[in-house]
Amino acid sequence: MAFYNRIGSLMRQSISHNIVSNGLVTGPSMFNAIRCMSSKLFIGGLSYQTDEHSLKEAFSGFGDVVEARVITDRESGRSRGFGFISYTSDDSAKEAMTSMDGQELDGRSIRVSLATERAPRTGGFGGGGGGYNRAGNDQY
Repeated sequence: MAFYNRIGSLMRQSISHNIVSNGLVTGPSMFNAIRCMSSKLFIGGLSYQTDEHSLKEAFSGFGDVVEARVITDRESGRSRGFGFISYTSDDSAKEAMTSMDGQELDGRSIRVSLATERAPRTGGFGGGGGGYNRAGNDQY
């Protein structure tokens, strides 16, 4: 629901801040407005004892937390030492980032930065060698 409210707010802003010329709206595109939303933070250096509840609790003082996620190893279930926090607003995320970066959480100094999209994976069935599904291998 917060996502839809944010989109509606961006649409109203982009319409009110753009110039209409010959029936066409000029200015930043809606795509750019959506792309610039940065309410998701990457949290690195987490203690193995930090769980999603304690992560959310540590960051909830800066605004409404939509999601707190600690990334775990698939096989062992143990924390991989990093996670993500998503807020309903960009301002909350920015405030949390500046306030919490370098602070201590569960005995560890954490790093907080804006989360970025992970590049799509290329390649196929793991390991080196073999030509199956490798990027740029169009000889077959």
